[in-house]
Amino acid sequence: MNRFVLNETSYHGAGAISAIPDEIKNRGFQKAFVASDPDLIKFGVTKKVTDVLDAAGIAYTLFSDIKPNPTIENVQAGVTAFKDCGADCIVAIGGGSSMDTSKAVGIIINNPEFADVRSLEGVAPTKKACVPIIAVPTTAGTAAEVTINYVITDVQKNRKMVCVDVHDIPVVAVVDPDMMSTMPKGLTAATGMDALTHAIEGYITKGAWALSDMFHLKAIEIISDSLRGAVDNTKEGREGMALGQYVAGMGFSNVGLGIVHSMAHPLGALYDTPHGVANAIILPTVMEYNAPATGEKYRDIAKAMGVQDTESMTQEEYRKAAIDAVRQLSADVGIPADLKEIVKPEDIPFLAQSAYDDACRPGNPRDTSVEEIAQLYKSLL
Repeated sequence: MNRFVLNETSYHGAGAISAIPDEIKNRGFQKAFVASDPDLIKFGVTKKVTDVLDAAGIAYTLFSDIKPNPTIENVQAGVTAFKDCGADCIVAIGGGSSMDTSKAVGIIINNPEFADVRSLEGVAPTKKACVPIIAVPTTAGTAAEVTINYVITDVQKNRKMVCVDVHDIPVVAVVDPDMMSTMPKGLTAATGMDALTHAIEGYITKGAWALSDMFHLKAIEIISDSLRGAVDNTKEGREGMALGQYVAGMGFSNVGLGIVHSMAHPLGALYDTPHGVANAIILPTVMEYNAPATGEKYRDIAKAMGVQDTESMTQEEYRKAAIDAVRQLSADVGIPADLKEIVKPEDIPFLAQSAYDDACRPGNPRDTSVEEIAQLYKSLL
């Protein structure tokens, strides 16, 4: 038996944020807890949504104690702020950081027995759906608006906790490319490569099946066609990435990922490396490592990325073509080729053990070990 969990409702396209007031009113909510990070508030991105709320006369409290790679402390502050303000729904505006914080806050509010944030790691046995979340992404990458996953950093232990819970999925996703138009090139590239990693890892993960494959192949195609344009801030590129990353999220949220994410998570925890950058650097190397366990799937990946004549290629040729296409896209959007400027060699044993312990690792198509993961890190220096 396979389970598939998606939003109750999603809106797509320019101007989609105009639907938020009706969703709030029609669901009987009285006050929103608007969660958004300080930079989005500073640069007026959050205001696009709060202006819509103001015009509709909807009460809200703004919470901004959120940082990239959100921490246990951010979640605890959010729980306190939510309790104090008397809200009954959450409007999460931002990338994965805002949405992950909101998911953890919403889960704890309705499942107070999990107030110790560390207890949420893995697949927590929560009983109740979280506070209803309306998720408004401002980056085209994490797809947190449609996933049952969130990641919180444990600063004390220098590690990221991957949490998986069907009770945390936002009830409404509002995917408006206009909310993503102010992303700088570097962030657009990094989040876009994160989305591509979701699609590729989701396509080859052990849990993949026909329904998830459909989403992942289409996402690879859309992202490959759109990311270069999005980095150049074209309308078509932005719209394509907004859709492509969401489609990837529809898939991987339900079937899992692999060791690209397992290896990227410790880099974010230890060095604060942007998640998309870490994924993009690691992805081609892990694709090479995983190739023997992927059957003919790299032929499909290569074709979806625009490689011609894949049907006439040998297995070795189409596997190389898929990996080369990923490397080329990553280079074209300005992602570094290795981890030399990020990883300290003396940290590799800790990184490898953390990656092996990560919740994404069991989904990898090829069984691995701490020692093999350590070698993968070393090969990227």
